[in-house]
Amino acid sequence: MHIDRHSRPLCSRIVVAALFAFSSGAVWADDALADNEVCTSKPGVRALKNYPDVYNFYYENDLFAGTDNNYTSGAKFSWISANLEDYIHDPCLPKWVRQLNRISEMVQPGVFDSRNMVVSIGQEMYTPTDKTRRDLITNDRPYAGWLYLGLAYNARNDTDMEVTEIDIGMVGPASLARQSQNFIHRIRGIDRFQGWDNQLNNELGIQFVKERKTKIFNWASSGWPKVDAISHYGFALGNVNTYLNGGLEVRFGSFLPNDFGTAPIRPASDSNAPLPANASRRMGDGGVHFFASVDGRAVARNIFLDGNTFSDSHSVSKRYFVGAVAAGVAWQWVGGKITYAQYLRSKEFREQDKAQSYGSITLSLEY
Repeated sequence: MHIDRHSRPLCSRIVVAALFAFSSGAVWADDALADNEVCTSKPGVRALKNYPDVYNFYYENDLFAGTDNNYTSGAKFSWISANLEDYIHDPCLPKWVRQLNRISEMVQPGVFDSRNMVVSIGQEMYTPTDKTRRDLITNDRPYAGWLYLGLAYNARNDTDMEVTEIDIGMVGPASLARQSQNFIHRIRGIDRFQGWDNQLNNELGIQFVKERKTKIFNWASSGWPKVDAISHYGFALGNVNTYLNGGLEVRFGSFLPNDFGTAPIRPASDSNAPLPANASRRMGDGGVHFFASVDGRAVARNIFLDGNTFSDSHSVSKRYFVGAVAAGVAWQWVGGKITYAQYLRSKEFREQDKAQSYGSITLSLEY
């Protein structure tokens, strides 16, 4: 079998192979799919080019609000697959690709119209307010970084989307947050933070996340802006974060995309939903919409405030209940979308002087 190496982006081929290797034990245990259809061309991974994926690029920074502290920067890239059901029904795809939907059904049991998978890689960095001090600032946020790989499944019907995600990565010097921030500050001519020697220790971080999004309101009338409302609730468990959360987003505009809203960089933030039935593209239409959202969180653990789990490190007294509000605008065209949002997050620890604001830009491309 000859496989055209240029028929799909390299990233997609690597991601599919990695996901298959990660879950092959479960897949090969049940190889019961019947293959009674006839493929009219040679099967191969190149057949995946018939199904558009989505690539999301996130960038967040508090410099958009004129500050440089607390949650100071975040970046994330994610790949969202086409519908996994399509992988099953096309007889020209190899069986190991078509088995991916079985993994989703094991991870996310239930009745859903469509499913897809998400692979992401991201980095976050946190700093105190005073960048000039080299000593440990005991009454301010610890220096910390988080570099991680995320694996998730999305499942949807007309009004609901459920997300199951696991993130694995490193907190501490291995996160490369210090090097990343120094590189950006050098390029932009900004003074470096001097206290990175006091950052949290290296620690393997794992968090498991479940979240459900529901379209609870939808209104459209000729000649008027369209309006909808999307609720969300969920939880996270792990040594990085453990919390319960819930919130609401309201959107209005000339066009509302068929997804489940806009979120900052966080677990379960990729709301590019699987395609509904009888649709060939997620981004087949264009338009502009505005949105506003609220999110509340009950926090049992936050490693970036509580400090290392298994070793002594700097920590501060966190607040157990925090919230965030956001407002933004999104423009979608055929094959892409760009979003800008400004977030305001309440104080996260007792000694924090004021609530924090930061900006978020997301570029989504369908290919």
